[in-house]
This record gives sequence, structure tokens and C-alpha cells, in this order.
Amino acid sequence: MAKKSAKKQKRYDHLTEMARLTRLMKEMYERGQSDLCDVRNSDIHGRGVYASEDIEPETQIIEYVGEYINKEISEERAWEQAAKAEESGEAAVYIFTLDKKWDIDGNVPWNDARLINHSCDPNCEAWIEEDSIFIYAIKPLKKGEEMTFDYGFDIECYEDHPCLCGKDNCVGYIVSQSQWPELTEKLAEKEIKKGA
Repeated sequence: MAKKSAKKQKRYDHLTEMARLTRLMKEMYERGQSDLCDVRNSDIHGRGVYASEDIEPETQIIEYVGEYINKEISEERAWEQAAKAEESGEAAVYIFTLDKKWDIDGNVPWNDARLINHSCDPNCEAWIEEDSIFIYAIKPLKKGEEMTFDYGFDIECYEDHPCLCGKDNCVGYIVSQSQWPELTEKLAEKEIKKGA
């Protein structure tokens, strides 16, 4: 009788855990959606996120959701995701820095914010609020306009990240705006070496 009771308890515990995980996934799905935007094909890259109505600056649009991971796991996953992207040609890494200790791996299907493309003239920014990341408008957005933000990639590997934003001020690579002067110098040096 005790064996049957233990088996029943194990099944009960399993079902309770599955119900908890289902509730958590539903919550994460809802947090990763927004009535202010929708996903469709993008001229910049693959799919993009578009304003579903006019949006004023400083409006919170959508949360960037995913799994909280430490820096060690983040580094491993970033390399894995980059390798997979190189093979498939799809977007690369969806890991977003949260703070000195934690990152958010947004590589989950219910995270629509992961599909916001980079631009050298962005209309949105990612704002960190406590332990969450939200995308806010920094310029007025018209209904149907693609949302973009500055990915802020480091110049160290700029050649791996060509920019396709098509803006007048596009520097050709996805590099943090604070590093544009350094990028300009590197590109000029490259041209000099090429001509020599």
C-alpha cells in the first residue's frame, strides 16, 4: 500500500510542477507581448517589430523577456548561438546584458522584442528597470513604422556585424554610437592599407 501511495504522490508532485511551469510560461508569454506592436517581415533583416498605432516618446512599448543567466552561461550560449546563426544565416545572439552579474537570454519564441532590429538612427531604447528590460520609444513613432534601437555592440568585432539599416547616417557596422569616432579611424586605416 505504501508503494502505491508513493507512486501516487510522485505523480501528483509531477502534475503540480507541470501546472506551475505552464502558469509561468503563460505569464512570460503575456509579458513578451504588447498591443502597441506587431511582428512582420523587415527590409533591415528578417523579421522586425512595427508600431501598431502612433506612439509618443517615452512610452513603454514591450518587455524584453527570457531566461536569467549568469555571465559564464551567457558567454557559452552567445558562442553557441553565433555558430548556429553562421550556419543558418538567421539572426545571431539574443542575449541582453542586465547588470554585472546577470544577462537575459531572450532566445524564446514568446519574446517579440528580440526581433527589434538595430539602426544607426534608432527610434527606441532599451531601459533597465530593476531586474527587467523594457523597450521605450525615444522619438514619435507612426503606425506601421519599424521600431529600432542601437544594439551597442563593441567595436572589437565590428567586421562580424555589418549594418543594413539604410539610414543616411549609417556607419556600415553595428557599433555603439559612442565608438563611431574610433570606427571611422579604423576604417580610414583599413583604406590606407588597402591602397598601399
